[in-house]
Amino acid sequence: MYSKFRPCIDLHSGQVKQIVGGTLHEDNAGVLKTNFVSAHPSSHYADLYRQNSLLGGHVIMLGPNNDAAARSALSAWPDRLQVGGGITAANAQDWISAGASKVIITSWLFPDAKFSLDRLRTISSLVGKDRLVVDLSCRRRSDGCWVVAMNKWQTMTDMVIGKEELEMLAGLCSEFLIHAADVEGLCDGIDEELVSALAEWSPIPVTYAGGARATDDLALVTKLSKGRVDLTIGSALDIFGGDKIKFADCVKWNQTGRL
Repeated sequence: MYSKFRPCIDLHSGQVKQIVGGTLHEDNAGVLKTNFVSAHPSSHYADLYRQNSLLGGHVIMLGPNNDAAARSALSAWPDRLQVGGGITAANAQDWISAGASKVIITSWLFPDAKFSLDRLRTISSLVGKDRLVVDLSCRRRSDGCWVVAMNKWQTMTDMVIGKEELEMLAGLCSEFLIHAADVEGLCDGIDEELVSALAEWSPIPVTYAGGARATDDLALVTKLSKGRVDLTIGSALDIFGGDKIKFADCVKWNQTGRL
């Protein structure tokens, strides 16, 4: 068993972008650091993933004015892409109807930055656990613990990621998506300790994102997680303007498990 490459489409202000995660603020665009802005629409990437049979990819809406672009991507490859960003119980079923294979839930689970089990139960019952992904994107605290961060990774919640927490959440969803926000978009290496911990703690599939800088990272994540954690690659990828990882090599890896 080996870790798979999971594709992504990150949307900001209606465009496909790659952003340094820690600079994404709600009200201060001046500090935003962008690695890449695509000339192509979101549907271009969805079609590319469809052509190469890359399953389990996610479309993430980073802030407002992204609904149309997200729907365009979902229409290009219906029932094969997950969607996240601003998902709530009120709109989750609409996104499933729009062609999402699964919805990814984050901030809505944490009213006032406090985890709500009732909200998770509500949305899990609404769409079904098989259609639900819980995003536990996190930052590392000074004591070494990883804490779930919401609101574009700027607000720390009351949830520390650990074995007990993941086992509890796993009963109500089918996957976890976890961005390591401290290294997201930096292309400076993955958080190896987090990948290893997630493989040990999680009873359901996990996709990790953040810091990938070489095709070898697919083999590294496979080694660290024994193939139990998949890897999303963004800014380092040539289709997003990167010069470190070739998309074609990631496709080959998924097909063969070899670099």
